[in-house]
Amino acid sequence: MSKSENTHKMTIRLSPITEFRLERDYRLDGSRSKNEFIERAITRYQDLLEAEQNETLPTAIQSAIDGRLGMFEDRMARLFYKLTVETDMGISAVLDCIRMDSDYLRKLRADSVKNVKATNGLLTFEQKAREREESAEGDDQWQD
Repeated sequence: MSKSENTHKMTIRLSPITEFRLERDYRLDGSRSKNEFIERAITRYQDLLEAEQNETLPTAIQSAIDGRLGMFEDRMARLFYKLTVETDMGISAVLDCIRMDSDYLRKLRADSVKNVKATNGLLTFEQKAREREESAEGDDQWQD
């Protein structure tokens, strides 16, 4: 089927000023014909109306946002992969140096989950070091 078989012919009436603006502007839009310009204009206006009714974004804007989010998602996935590799290397290095039993690891995991929840994941080495120093000072005072 050719394009002309997929379309319907319509007659429209335009005011002289609208006809003048159509003649003047259809090439500025990148349209090859006045018909293409009119069809694009109608589609854009329909997108605008639908967005107002449904409180959603026009198709072009939504498509651009989806594209950017897709790029962001891909970048985050690559960064998380790299982070996981580095974490695995660190864990493997520590475990090569020391021996731990499974009970200790379970307690350590439970404590870590509790700490992460309490700080919304905003833990730092400095914060953990201070906590250990304070804990060690308390232990020293207890033993005196």
